[in-house]
Amino acid sequence: MWWLYPLVASGGYVLGSTPFGLLVGRWSRGVDIREFGSGKTGFTNSLRTLGLGPSIVVFAGDLLKGAIPVLVAAALSPRPELHVLAGGAAVTGHILPVFAGFKGGRGVTTSWGATLAMMPQVAIFLLLVAAALAYASRYMSLVSVLSSVAGGLLVFALVIAGRVPAAYGVWGLAAPALIIVTHLDNIRRLRAGTEPKIGHGGRRHTSPGSAQL
Repeated sequence: MWWLYPLVASGGYVLGSTPFGLLVGRWSRGVDIREFGSGKTGFTNSLRTLGLGPSIVVFAGDLLKGAIPVLVAAALSPRPELHVLAGGAAVTGHILPVFAGFKGGRGVTTSWGATLAMMPQVAIFLLLVAAALAYASRYMSLVSVLSSVAGGLLVFALVIAGRVPAAYGVWGLAAPALIIVTHLDNIRRLRAGTEPKIGHGGRRHTSPGSAQL
């Protein structure tokens, strides 16, 4: 059933490309969220720019577009590599969305949604680690990077212990790698001491209307 691979990959990418942050920003505030803060369309920049209520909607949408492709792939086939492909395609779509000029988010919430569908125990672990790091540091970028690395290590431990399929080890490597790459600018600001904390840094940085859907 070779056709499942392009089907899962294309479906995951298309769903992942749905720019919930951009759509919610326009519907709730009449703004293009890419003109504010980090210029990203994910939960963190939504929280800074739109406030808690709209950002919760963005969080839910980004989570579901990571989880749904994996769940559909699992319904179509028990092959774990298909589940990993579906999750990876969704995250790629979120980061490089075809429906938003290939300018999306950093992939954190969508990765977590895919992980939740594949390995709920790892997703719960990530949530607890993220909550602890957020409370201690107040830097969402630091939370994202460190929790993703911790999650990757846990996945490898589960693979070695035979608790999850070996193919999920690819996810344990790929998801943290993508998140680190998309946070390189944040890492530089953290080192320089200029990274904004949670809830700060939502000022407009481009002229109105400069970014188009």
